[in-house]
Amino acid sequence: MEQDMLLRVQRIRRELEEAAAERWGRAPQIIAVSKTVEAAKVNAVREAGITRLGENRVQEIMEKLPYLDASFQIDLIGRLQNNKVKYIIDKVGMIQSLDRMSLAQEIDRRAQQHGLRMPVLIQVNIGDEPQKGGIPAAETLSFARMAAALPGLEIRGLMAVMPNLNDDDELRPYFTRMRSLFDALKEENIAGTRIEELSMGMSGDYLLAAQEGATHVRIGSAIFGSRTYAAPAGQAEDTLKGDTHS
Repeated sequence: MEQDMLLRVQRIRRELEEAAAERWGRAPQIIAVSKTVEAAKVNAVREAGITRLGENRVQEIMEKLPYLDASFQIDLIGRLQNNKVKYIIDKVGMIQSLDRMSLAQEIDRRAQQHGLRMPVLIQVNIGDEPQKGGIPAAETLSFARMAAALPGLEIRGLMAVMPNLNDDDELRPYFTRMRSLFDALKEENIAGTRIEELSMGMSGDYLLAAQEGATHVRIGSAIFGSRTYAAPAGQAEDTLKGDTHS
């Protein structure tokens, strides 16, 4: 099974290189989305050169962290409740889901307590979908200016979860618009920012993302297959009660 995962990573890398090379000159980096995947299985992808993981829930990060290869960078990619920031502020390498000013202020406060400057991506609700988190596209630059003034944050770029569309022609404009927003943010050259990452594309649409200028793609099931997860033996199931949306 581990060999199958390594072969899948190799195939995905080839596909990303073919999709992105002509237009962008480089393939996006893979962030392996390891939610609900047990730590032993996650650790196996390190052999394939995967260095970054994407986790959705604070609870699961806390449970799995002691069992994960210490060389992984863990990115929080799910929606983050303000009252959960304190648990992961010194555990993750990046928060990709900054979607409101109250969260920016809490990250700033907790980061300063730990002497940190937390790298963050601004999540953009590119499809204007009410059920999803994210800053409206039209407000992205103004939000970035406000958040960049907080000394505990370093804005590194943008993240988006695309609408659930099966037609590539319908989906592509959302990726294109995200790349345009990313370029506009970079050109703003806002003090305190280092705009390098455009995180978009998942298992079903990573080739489109690569074609349209993603720097990072978040791929889970295409690497790990079907998902099952149980807390490691001895780990509490209710450490962070109510942690259902982080």
